[in-house]
Formats: sequence, structure tokens, C-alpha cells
Amino acid sequence: MPAEPQAGPADKDDRLLRLWAISDAHVGTDIRFGRRSLAEAIEQSETGPRPFEWDLAVNLGDFSGNQTPPDDEEGELVVEQYAAAKKHRREQFYDVIGNHDSSRSGEPLQWWFRKWVDPTGESTEYSRVDNSRRPYPVTGTWERYSFEVGNILFLMMADRNDFPPPVGRGEHGGYPAGAITGETFEWWRDQVESNRDRIVISAHHHMIKGTTVASGLNEGCDQGYHGRMPDGGAPGASFIYFIDSEPDSERFEKLFKENEKEAGLIDLWLGAHTHTHPDDRTGGRSHVETKWGVNFVNVSALTRYHGVRNSIPMSRLFTFTEGSDALRVQCYLHTSQYAPQGFYAPSERVLKLRHPFEGAST
Repeated sequence: MPAEPQAGPADKDDRLLRLWAISDAHVGTDIRFGRRSLAEAIEQSETGPRPFEWDLAVNLGDFSGNQTPPDDEEGELVVEQYAAAKKHRREQFYDVIGNHDSSRSGEPLQWWFRKWVDPTGESTEYSRVDNSRRPYPVTGTWERYSFEVGNILFLMMADRNDFPPPVGRGEHGGYPAGAITGETFEWWRDQVESNRDRIVISAHHHMIKGTTVASGLNEGCDQGYHGRMPDGGAPGASFIYFIDSEPDSERFEKLFKENEKEAGLIDLWLGAHTHTHPDDRTGGRSHVETKWGVNFVNVSALTRYHGVRNSIPMSRLFTFTEGSDALRVQCYLHTSQYAPQGFYAPSERVLKLRHPFEGAST
């Protein structure tokens, strides 16, 4: 039997930095069943019945539940659900785009995400994001941006599912394979290679191939987590498969492997996209794995009804401690489908960072 949830951190401690990682709310899907997937998670974190303290949050995409490109109605729904936060500002959430959030080739470039989610505050009238209110200012664009918290550097990368098939969206809807541009990859490489003395956290909607649950070649489609599109990159449905139009280049994987002997190239890769239960080990991998000296975490999904066979609403809480290279990772269940709602003790991990954390009170 799954264990009872454990009490999470309740009181603010200035020695700690608490990062909440969420993804895959698919608000348009869950609202059809009367469930406010994003809003309910925020409300649970703030007021309970089992609340927990957090300082900033990253949302790794798939705000939309549409198979076709999302519309203004669903954008308004995202903004409305973000407004459920009463103890935190909208600007304490740092967002990236997922494959379901993408516009179609030929439409204004990623117009929906830039208008309604808007990580760089270019559309404040609609998104209600005012970048002057960011606790940690962002540098960059909606496609790739960074921000700093003490000695932690966050690198936030957008999925580019807006390209024509086979890389991105087509007439059949949201294509699952992950994609970035070559420019974004070069930006990421330059950032990590010039910041080896810092804690580096990379965030993208997708995982890296062969790192966490169901992220192997063909596992996403063959194991039923993602749809098999007739003209899409089905073998790479669960990870970053395309860089520009090149499939399965392994540019990330090769760079990670080349730097394995030097204590790893980065400290933490955060992704999502593949919805599942907390004890799933498809491909022999869990949600939290260490490979090439790098910690990889699939934070999974907030939705209950999008991909209902696999969707157990959950998120992750990461606790950094001043002066320590130990990172506590907790799994929070947002419903009682699988185990009682709250922190799920069997999924808790302690990961090692390359450097001790500095700057909790920055």
C-alpha cells in the first residue's frame, strides 16, 4: 500500500530556498470535468489542507488542453487560474512553453503563449505579468531566458512545436516530440560552459533521452503515454528529439557524456511532458535519476483528465539549504487517487549538487 503523506515544510526559514516545479495543467481539458487544475494546485500549496512554503515556482508548459492550437478563451482561463494565488505574486512563477501551447506554422510566432503566459512581460495587459515585479529579474526572450537566485543560474528553454511536421504541429494537432532551435542549443551550451562555478538548473518541457521514466527511444508512443502522429517524430515523443530539423542528433547527450568526468555539466534538468504515477519505472527508470553526473527530474503533471490513463496530479518541491550541496526533492500528490493527498514519502530523494548553495536570503 502507498504510504501516508508526510508533513511538508510549514514555516519560512531564511536559510532555505524552496523551488516548486509544476507542469502540464492542461486547463482546458480539466475544466470540462469541473476541475481547476492549476488553480487548485496553487490553492493547496498556499492554504491546504496540507499547505507548504515555497519561494518561487517554475511551470514547465502544456497550459493548454487543446490538440489544435489554443485560443483566447483558454488563455483567459490560464490567467484566471493563476489569479488564485493570494500569498504569491504572478511574477513568482517562471514559465516555459509546452507542445500543446504552440501556435501553428503560418500563424504569428507562438502568439498564444506570448500573449497569455508571457514570461518576459511583453503583453502585460493580457497576461498580467509585470516584469518589474519579478523577485529575480529575467534576461532574454520568451524562447530562451535566464535568471539568478544567489549562486543558482536558471536556464529556461521553450519547446518549438510550432514548426511544420515532422518537427511540430500539423493538421492532426499537438505533436509530442520535443524540439528546440540550434540557436537555443548554442545559447544553452555557452551558458553552461561559462558558469561551471555555479549551480545550473536547466528547464524545458521535455526530458533528455534515456534519463527518466519512459524517456527512451520509442517508449513514449509504444507504451501509450503519447499519441502517434502519422507524420510526426514518434520515436522521440517523450524527449527533445529535434534540434532545428535534425532528428535524434544527441547533441545534448553527447555534451553531457563528454563532461561526465568533470562532475557533470549542470546540476539539475527539470522537465515533464510524460504524465504518470509516482512509482512508474517504464524503461527501468524512475522520475528522478542521475546520469552523466547530472540530476534529471520529471516533475510530471497537474492534470487529472488529459491522458487520463496515466495522469496522477503531482508536482515537486526542491529545498536548497544555505551552505549545503544536498538538495531535498519531495513529491506532492494533488488528489487522493493514488495515495492520500499531500507529500508522498516513497518518492522523496536527496540529490547532490556540484556546489553548495549560497544566497538563500538574496
